[in-house]
Amino acid sequence: MINIADNLSLVNKQIIAARNKTTSSASTVSLLAVSKTKPISLIQQAYAAGQRHFGENYVQEIVDKVQQLSDLADITWHFIGPIQANKTKLIANNVAWIHSVDREKIAKRLNEQRDINTTPLNVCLQVNISGEQSKSGVSVTEVAKLAEFIDNCENLCLRGLMAIPQKTSDKTATHNSFRQMQTLFNQLSHQYPSVDTLSMGMSNDMDIAIECGSTMIRVGTAIFGARE
Repeated sequence: MINIADNLSLVNKQIIAARNKTTSSASTVSLLAVSKTKPISLIQQAYAAGQRHFGENYVQEIVDKVQQLSDLADITWHFIGPIQANKTKLIANNVAWIHSVDREKIAKRLNEQRDINTTPLNVCLQVNISGEQSKSGVSVTEVAKLAEFIDNCENLCLRGLMAIPQKTSDKTATHNSFRQMQTLFNQLSHQYPSVDTLSMGMSNDMDIAIECGSTMIRVGTAIFGARE
């Protein structure tokens, strides 16, 4: 049987250990528990153990979970999956964060559909840092333009960048991708005071990500177990 509290404790200890290994890490590194395809009961266990930030990849699934767990007032939902234009209305007012905005059309729709009586939607740009044709994300050369567009959206708050580097056993390649993300992030944070989040790194590469300045690690399997 999965012990969510123990798993969370172990992951948080790994994050602290990784931070202690390097002087170049961010001052704080938060944990985003990726709960996609996992039942409500496991999320409730994680919440009871102190976890507050949860990430989901599928629109209908996150909407359902938000509704079912509406009694947990201080839970924070992050959408981290690809965004289709016809699904923006479903998530614009159901989450606090979106990590995967990669084009102006999506940003424009989210801005128009976000309730003006709520706080602005926190947005991270997903960067296709490895240039993979099969992967979502804005190109490195288009980051500045998209960031400027979002910064001018009244109902959106530009918070930073997110990336999923190409899967590889070559740690040098992963390190180079994360360093490139760190450079982009530093440029953006100097230009926009609201930018404070570099969302990169998962269970298998969190050490490298933290070394390269990640402020948010996304972990699923190590907390909730493998997907069935």
